This record gives sequence, structure tokens and C-alpha cells, in this order.
Amino acid sequence: MTVDASASALTSQRGRILVIRGGAVGDFIVTLPVLAALRSQFPQTRLEVLAYPQVATLAVRAGLAHEAHAIESRPLAGFFARKGVLDPQESERFSRCDVIFSYLYDPDGIFRENLARVTRAQIIQGPHRPAETSGVPASVQLLEPLERLAIFDADPVPRLRWPGMGGGPERCIALHPGSGSVSKNWPLERWMELVGRCVAETDWNWMLTGGEAETDALDRLERLIPPARRRVLRGQSLESVAEHLSRCRGFLGHDSGITHIAAAVGIPCLALWGPSNESIWRPMAQPGQRIQTRSHPGGLADLSVDDVWASLNSLLS
Repeated sequence: MTVDASASALTSQRGRILVIRGGAVGDFIVTLPVLAALRSQFPQTRLEVLAYPQVATLAVRAGLAHEAHAIESRPLAGFFARKGVLDPQESERFSRCDVIFSYLYDPDGIFRENLARVTRAQIIQGPHRPAETSGVPASVQLLEPLERLAIFDADPVPRLRWPGMGGGPERCIALHPGSGSVSKNWPLERWMELVGRCVAETDWNWMLTGGEAETDALDRLERLIPPARRRVLRGQSLESVAEHLSRCRGFLGHDSGITHIAAAVGIPCLALWGPSNESIWRPMAQPGQRIQTRSHPGGLADLSVDDVWASLNSLLS
């Protein structure tokens, strides 16, 4: 791959790089290695992120970006329309960039054309979604465009860390019973059977996490756990969830963004895996970290409580 002159320019001056990333929580977490690699290669360069605020703030908090901007802001709308009316303030922000990495879905090149109207930055297009047939992990595929700036063999493992993470008294098992799709979820009745068994046969404490979509599941699971042995995080910010997860002894969940956060903060994880391509989306382990997945050829509905119980005990042993 040809190395652009932008790399040497950024090395010789402070410069400014913008990374644009749409998608859900998991999509952003697997993009963290891109930010980490850019920060490592160009430590004097200002790195900014244009993404959904609830996830972009994680990168700023972890020191992987200097500033985050909201991708759904109304002034940006014109950049997504052919020959759109471009907001002066947003245009000026783009004009200050030396390099822009865009991981947006832009099949007709409309967004890129509008960017070119307001900036002389080197615009590098990345995949909005990893190729599902490649068998190459998502984070590895997302790093490939960085070769244009002479960044090769970057660490593909997502990491989230900031002062105050880890340690503390939590030391419980975290459970997130939801995901972005019902097809990715283990039946709630199985979760209830598993939690009931754990409560009866172990002294483990629990931290249940979820948003509005998991309200019913959290209510039903909460009733199975004695008050002294449970904590429930409802609708917390992702920063708060990440901090609490970092103090847990293990995590249980599905193929979800919260599972990717749990893996990125470095705790042992057990993910019950549904129809997604595991070779692409399975969280990558940090050195010494244990990440396990459980699935069933017939689908998650056929995955037994005994199998998950055995895997959980193995993970925590």
C-alpha cells in the first residue's frame, strides 16, 4: 500500500487528525485500536473523534482522543446531502484537519465530496462494516487504512483504561441480559434459572446492568437475588458502566456492546454467542485475560443452563 506524504507532515508538526465513526457501541469499541495507534504514532498531533456522544466520550476519558463531536448534530446534515448547504462552523472545523479517517457508510461518495469542498485534508476511507466473509477480526480490518500513514502491525486489542478504574470493593459478577437484537439473546427463563442456581449454590454477589430495553429482564432477575448480594445499574452512562465493570471479577452477557466494553476494561468475560460471525466480532483478549464464548448449532435457545454453569465456573476458577 502506498504511504501518503501526510505521515511525514504529521511527524514534523503538531497537526490535527479527525476520525469519523458511526455505528453502535460495539462498532466504536472495536475502533479503539485505531485511535490508540494514531496517538502512539503521532503523540504531538491533536486527535478528534466525530461519533455518537455516548460512546465517543469513552475515548476522550481514556486519553485516546482529545475531543469528541456529535455526529448526529443538526449542522452536519448538509454534509450528507448532494451539493448540500454546509454549515460554516462545521466547515471551519473540517478545514483545520490534516488527515480525516472516515468509517461512515458513504456508497455514493456524497459525504466525501462535501468534505472536499471545505478542506484540503487527506481523506482516507475505511470500512463502515468489516467484511463478514474474510474471517479477519473487525479491529484488524479497521486498522488497515492506517497503513496509508505508515502504521503497520498495530495492536488490534481494544483497551479502555483511565485513573480510578479497577480495584475497589465491587468484586461481583456482572450480568448484562440484553443486546441489540432479540436473536442474539439467551431466553430470559434460562438466565433466571442460571442466576437462581448461582444464588443457591455460591456466595457470589451480582451487578446487573441494562437500559430501557432490559427493564423487564432486570426486574425479574433482581427479584431472584437477595438485596445484600446485588447491585443494579439502570440506564447509566457508558463511562459509569465501564468503571463499575472494571471492578468486577467477571462478566456474563451476549454479543453486545456492553460485552465489548467489559472485554476492553480487562475483566474475564463469558459471552453467549448467537448468529453473528464470531471470527469477526468475538472480543479480543488482552494478555492474561480470559474471554470465553458459548454457542449452540441450533441457536441460543438450545444452549443449556448446565453448559453455561460449567463455563462460568471454569472462567472464574
